[in-house]
Amino acid sequence: MIPTAFDYQRATSLDDALAKLSASNGAGKLIAGGHSLVPLMKLRLSEPTMLIDIARIPDLAGIREQDGTLEIGAGTVHHDVATSPVLRQHCPVVADTAATIGDPQVRNRGTLGGSLAHADPAADYPAVMLALDAEIHLRSSTAARVVLARDFFQNVLTVDLAPDEIITAVRFAPVRAASYAKLYQRASRFAIVGVAAALDVSDGVIRSARIGLTGAVSHAVRLTTVEAALAGCEPTSRACAEAARLAGSDLEDINGDIHASETYRRAMIPVFTRRALDGALARLTVQS
Repeated sequence: MIPTAFDYQRATSLDDALAKLSASNGAGKLIAGGHSLVPLMKLRLSEPTMLIDIARIPDLAGIREQDGTLEIGAGTVHHDVATSPVLRQHCPVVADTAATIGDPQVRNRGTLGGSLAHADPAADYPAVMLALDAEIHLRSSTAARVVLARDFFQNVLTVDLAPDEIITAVRFAPVRAASYAKLYQRASRFAIVGVAAALDVSDGVIRSARIGLTGAVSHAVRLTTVEAALAGCEPTSRACAEAARLAGSDLEDINGDIHASETYRRAMIPVFTRRALDGALARLTVQS
């Protein structure tokens, strides 16, 4: 199908983008890579009257480490996340996750901020942002605010982002003992089930675990039952296997579609939870 008519404007700066977005009175949409928005427009599921191109705003892209915190600009493309030396050194789970997204064309055009704002139920980044307890930084023309990942993802394609706001960056403390594992749909490489696990270990004990799930439910969620089961345990494969068996047991509405039934997804959640935990353990061993 052909999209409805729209105007196109290219923003030259973040302030310019925010001004244009505010002036559109809710009728404008931001576009960077366009991999989520353009298909919706072609199906006429989204009919903006104005597109505001933010792909060439320098301040929105880049990966930085400062005072023990990592920051990724929302305009950073997946390829740059996947190949970042900073992320590979300090928090490789983020780079690993980006490398699994789509194909080279998607990774060279799609952006972190676009993926988070769209919040596809099968997107990869949300699970990792939950596992890292990331901060999502937002700006409007009048204010700036910070939303924790655990509060940002709310429902199907629904996030805590106002129509006049832009995601500017995500920030998180680096975690070496973290891993992402997914069962992917072969054509799109979206997650049928994807699990990100991050472990905080000290003095031979798991002090806390954060585990994010994507692909299986309406939006990315934390597997709090598994997290609670791991707290206070020794970081062993056996402990992780026992905790992983609980994964998804408290989830009621599991997705079912042409790619995988509800029953199959439910069976795969513990499998990929264990794989993610084993990956985190492997990195903990290397770190030690």
